[in-house]
Amino acid sequence: MNGAHDLGGKQGFGPIDPEPESGEPLFHADWERRVFALTLATGMLGQWNLDESRFARERQHPVDYLRHSYYENWLAGVEKLLQEKGLLDLDPAMLSRLTVPDAASAEKILFSGGPTLMADVNPPQFSPGDRVRVTRRRESGHTRMPTYVQGAEGRIETHYGSHVFPDANTRGERRGEHLYSVSFSGEQLWGAGAEVDLVFVDLWEPYLQVLA
Repeated sequence: MNGAHDLGGKQGFGPIDPEPESGEPLFHADWERRVFALTLATGMLGQWNLDESRFARERQHPVDYLRHSYYENWLAGVEKLLQEKGLLDLDPAMLSRLTVPDAASAEKILFSGGPTLMADVNPPQFSPGDRVRVTRRRESGHTRMPTYVQGAEGRIETHYGSHVFPDANTRGERRGEHLYSVSFSGEQLWGAGAEVDLVFVDLWEPYLQVLA
């Protein structure tokens, strides 16, 4: 995976030039492998969730985030969480609050992940075929709404049910919101002459509004 500073497709970053998936190694250096393992191992201690982990990386200074490579951002996030959760200077009382899985439990976690599907509290606002507009994000914090779709018009393709809402989950508020697959024309996202015909993005209901 290329570093953030090599990311194309955004103004000022040049064209996208990805490595062919068939030829890209899982890790480009041994230290990346260690950072990946460290991220998984510390995440299994039960002190933060996946969205908190993502947000820890995003809370870097923007210059640092863009100049770091992919796994350098992962390392920066782990370092921040270990410090904020008090795990770098651990007192004995803290040990009893940690979840330390054995090898069998760790393997199960790795292969099954954690459930995100939640019971529906409210009926879905949209149905397949509905036209919608993506809201523009104005508040700070973690989100899974890509910048390039904000303000764009799309079509609901699939309703996945209610899933953990990442924007709230990073604050420790585990609640469900309806999740949809939304299609966008390349022209809608990038203007006339776009080389992509159709783009599908998974978006939560709070990100969407009825197209007037």
